[in-house]
Amino acid sequence: MKSPLVVGVDGSDASLTALDWAVDEAVRHGLPLRIVHASLWERYEGVVPTWATDRPSGQILAENIVGTAAERARRRAPGLPLTTDVLAEDTSTALLREGQKGAILVIGSRGRGEFADLLLGSVGLIVAARAHCPVVVVRGDRHALEARHGRVLLGVGDHDLDSPAVRFAFREAVVRDAELDVVHTWRRPAHEPADHLLMRRAGAAYFSEGSSELLDKALEAAASEHPEVRLRRRTVEGLAHRVLTERSAAADLMVVGARRRDGLVGLELGRVAHRALHHATCPVAVVPQRRLENTEGER
Repeated sequence: MKSPLVVGVDGSDASLTALDWAVDEAVRHGLPLRIVHASLWERYEGVVPTWATDRPSGQILAENIVGTAAERARRRAPGLPLTTDVLAEDTSTALLREGQKGAILVIGSRGRGEFADLLLGSVGLIVAARAHCPVVVVRGDRHALEARHGRVLLGVGDHDLDSPAVRFAFREAVVRDAELDVVHTWRRPAHEPADHLLMRRAGAAYFSEGSSELLDKALEAAASEHPEVRLRRRTVEGLAHRVLTERSAAADLMVVGARRRDGLVGLELGRVAHRALHHATCPVAVVPQRRLENTEGER
């Protein structure tokens, strides 16, 4: 049995947008859909005996949220296998637990509550930082949400040799019949001699060539397995988190690896993933990589 694509809903507009995206993604991959809502209504209102006629308002709200979401999903994709559940946990804990058995975990970029107008809700940041499966935070304009660009954007770092993020991006390009726009950024070291024009040019050529070789090695295995994928390779001088965020305007999905660091939530993701989750103009997939020490530099 295939692992499901899990989507968290809370009744907000952002979660309904995420639900629609998740339905389309489940259809693309041929995965069952699991719709979950986390609610602690029992903790505050108490469990009502089965014979009671009046149900707590929290229970009614939770059931309505998942019921409405399921109905919406069935209208969008009739015949899509789906299940629903109301989980008696806080939202972050529930979604992280669901991610342990899910193929992909999808959430909206904002949620209900007093902090809903932040660039990314705290739940989204925690889940993206700690989930064991790929997490997609759904954000962006209609062109991206409806996959009109026909392009998947992949940011490749120095440690992405045949990485889970690379393979995830190739699979997305295949199921979407999309172009894969692969970007690796490079920067000249601060100590490079810069007092002579010829030395500056030679230095740029050297680092650009090294960046191109790294990119080829990172993509070699996945590209050989998916020769049908149309590749666009780019090596760009600059800061990765800025370059990728700018290029996200022409993508339907941005894929980044999460080389997690111990520390504060969000910072454990690394600068590239953290900025993408807050500022990208398309949905962002954060794919777990191996954990790094705090002392390692950020690209």
